[in-house]
Amino acid sequence: MRRPSNTTRRTAATVSAALAVALTATACGGTTGPASGGELSGQTVTVAGVWTGSEQKNFKKVLDAFTEKTGAKTVFVPSGDNVSTFVGSKIEGGNAPDVVMVPQVGVLKQFASEGWLKPLSDKTAKSATDGLAPVWKDYGTVDGTYYGLYFKAAHKSTVWYSPDAFTQAGVTEPSSWTGLLEAGRTLSDSGRPAFAIAGEDGWTLTDWFENVYLSQAGPEKYDQLAQHKIKWTDESVVKALTTLAEVFKDKQLVAGGAQGALRTDFPASVEQVFGPEPKAGMVYEGDFVAGVAKDEFGRKPGEDAKFFPFPGVGAGEPPVVSGGDAAVVLKEGKNAEAGMRLLEFLATPEAAEVWAGAGGFLSPNKDVSLDAYGDDVTRETAESLIGAGNSVRFDMSDQAPAAFGGTKGAGEWKLLQDFLRDPSDPKATAAKLEAAAAKAYRN
Repeated sequence: MRRPSNTTRRTAATVSAALAVALTATACGGTTGPASGGELSGQTVTVAGVWTGSEQKNFKKVLDAFTEKTGAKTVFVPSGDNVSTFVGSKIEGGNAPDVVMVPQVGVLKQFASEGWLKPLSDKTAKSATDGLAPVWKDYGTVDGTYYGLYFKAAHKSTVWYSPDAFTQAGVTEPSSWTGLLEAGRTLSDSGRPAFAIAGEDGWTLTDWFENVYLSQAGPEKYDQLAQHKIKWTDESVVKALTTLAEVFKDKQLVAGGAQGALRTDFPASVEQVFGPEPKAGMVYEGDFVAGVAKDEFGRKPGEDAKFFPFPGVGAGEPPVVSGGDAAVVLKEGKNAEAGMRLLEFLATPEAAEVWAGAGGFLSPNKDVSLDAYGDDVTRETAESLIGAGNSVRFDMSDQAPAAFGGTKGAGEWKLLQDFLRDPSDPKATAAKLEAAAAKAYRN
């Protein structure tokens, strides 16, 4: 169920040919640093993860810091998007990595249920408990055992906009759902549709739904739906779909209308707002939009690419939906104990601050200095993520079985694309979502 999601990895594999070159150069994995001196000198830790391009390069800087600290060599092995299949095949072949960076709660739970994981050491668990909001421990825990250390996070409740478009239309950053729609219609009246929507990528539509649902229904309902403890036919789901339809059905709000949106992938949606020929004033997605706007279109985050928090819906609070990557240690790894030492390092602010300085990174660790981030926009999103504390909720579709929450052309992705195409019957869509969810959770 690895959708190209949660962080800038979504763009790393798809946006830039230059990143593809970078991946080719590192696809076989590489060793980090000479193992001379230090308590782990002579040992090698193998780490598997989905990261490619700049993300892989920057994570290797963290591994370099671990090498310098301990003397251990490290090898990073790209797993591809299907982490579960990759790890299963490596275990079966007797060549399991020591550490895996797991991008989804559902996959972490699967690994635990297979008996593949070692519990976090007491030292790692204490550092994580001290530095992370309890919700992150909850997402890393299966049946009462703490397995997954969340190291990298994404803030997926940010709406990015062109300041020029807002100035031309005479609108300001909205603070409510109603204000968001009003600002969008004013933008449209000024000659630029409100939203570039990446309907070709079903994961973006799940993110739209999750933000509306978390704000409108509240965290408790969100958790229940994420675990399928309530059905998708629940009145709260129908209400959220009805709210989302206010955007999807309005041709003033959706650049190119539904059909245009369904032909737009995520990188193209960012281009429609920040590219040389803008076609929309806003694009909703996570903090990783800033990286695309900067790297691909030369925009300066905080100057000609700005964001505001996804607004609260009705009487609801502004949502903070997140995603993230959890480090786990495999029992079958040849050097699992040294792997656990790596997790002890990753649990420290020191490790996170290495990547924070390199860019394209948010840490869920409250002890990471905001000064470690390289620009004001990243500092602002990091502060918002940390400030949300225990009200942060992990991406719902990443908590679901892959057949429902993470398969192109099926499940939630496909049904929300159908809903974008025709949002006239939220109740019928809810029924289809429940049928697909029930089948996936049963299997």
